[in-house]
Amino acid sequence: MSTLAVALGLSTPVIAAPMAGGAGTPALVTAAARAGSLGFVAAGYKTPQALADDIDTVAGASVPFGVNLFAPNPVPVDRAAFRRYAELIAVEARRYGIAPDPGAPVEDDDRWHDKLDVLRAAPVPVVSFTFGIPNRDDLAALRRTGALLVQTVTTVEEARAAAEAGVDALAVQSAAAGGHSGTLTPTRPLAETPITDLVAAVRHAVDLPVIAAGGLATPDGVAAAIRAGADAVAVGTVLLRSDEAGNSATHRAALADPGRTGTVLTHAFTGRPARALRNAFTDRYGGLAPYGYPALHHLTAAMRRAAAAAGDPERVHLWAGTGYRHATEGPATEILTRLAARL
Repeated sequence: MSTLAVALGLSTPVIAAPMAGGAGTPALVTAAARAGSLGFVAAGYKTPQALADDIDTVAGASVPFGVNLFAPNPVPVDRAAFRRYAELIAVEARRYGIAPDPGAPVEDDDRWHDKLDVLRAAPVPVVSFTFGIPNRDDLAALRRTGALLVQTVTTVEEARAAAEAGVDALAVQSAAAGGHSGTLTPTRPLAETPITDLVAAVRHAVDLPVIAAGGLATPDGVAAAIRAGADAVAVGTVLLRSDEAGNSATHRAALADPGRTGTVLTHAFTGRPARALRNAFTDRYGGLAPYGYPALHHLTAAMRRAAAAAGDPERVHLWAGTGYRHATEGPATEILTRLAARL
C-alpha cells in the first residue's frame, strides 16, 4: 500500500472522482468510503450553504472524504463574441421557452472565498483543486485546518507549478477524462497523452504522490495506471450509472445508448474544454463557440436543465470519458471493488 493510500486511509486505491453539477452525491461519497476508498463532495456550482450541508451529511456517516473546489482561473469572454453566440444558440433555447441573455456575461469565481470559509469552519481530511492553483495564502489557510491538499494537473509543466506552490499530492488527469479538463491553460489544445505515459512523466519530474484520472474504466486500465507509478486512481464516468449517482435520467440513458458514436472535447456548453458524448449541440456549435468560462456555462445552463428535464439528450452536456461504455448499473461499492480486482 502506498504512502498516499495510508495517509488517506484507503484499503482500495480506486477513488470516486468529484463530479460537480449533481452527479456526485453524498450517497456516492459515502458508498466510496464503504468500499474502502474515498469520495469527494464536489463544491463546484454549489452555494456555500449547500456545500456546508453536504459536508454535514457525509460527516454524519463517520467516513473519510474530501472536498473538491473550482479554484479561480477565469477565461474572460470577448463581449461581442458572447453576444453573437447567445443569438446563435437562441433557437435551441427557444424550444423550451427560454431566451438566452445576450447582455453582460456572468463572470464569477464560484464564491471561492465563501467556500474557503466553509472549510475553515468544518475541516475535512482532503481538499482538492481543479481549474487553477490557489495562491499561497489560501493554501496555507487550508493546510492549517489539517487537510491534505491535492492539485489537478494535466501536464508535466503544471505538475511542477503545483509542486512549487506547495501542494501535497497531484491528481494527474489525461484528456480522456469525462467532464471538464483541469487544464490551467484552457484555450490551448489538450495533448492526447495516454494516462500511463502522463503518470510516468509526472513521476519522473516531480516527487509527489499521484492519483491517476482519465478514461480509467476497467480493472486492466486501473492496474496499468498503478504499474505506471500512480499511488491511486480516480474514476468518474464509470460511476455515472451507479445507484448513488445524481445525474439526470437523460444523461444515464445516453451513456447506455448503443447508437452514440463516441466522445468529443468541446467548449460549446461552458466555454471551457470538457469531454462529452457527441450530440446535435456539440456537432452544430463546437466550432462556433467562443472560449469564456464561466460566462458560457451561465449562458447555456437554463437550456441544459430544461433539455434534461424534457428527456432531450441533444441539448444537454452529456459529460463522459472515453471509457463510458463500461459504465454499468448497480451499487457504487460493487463497481469500485470490481475495478480493483487486478491490484
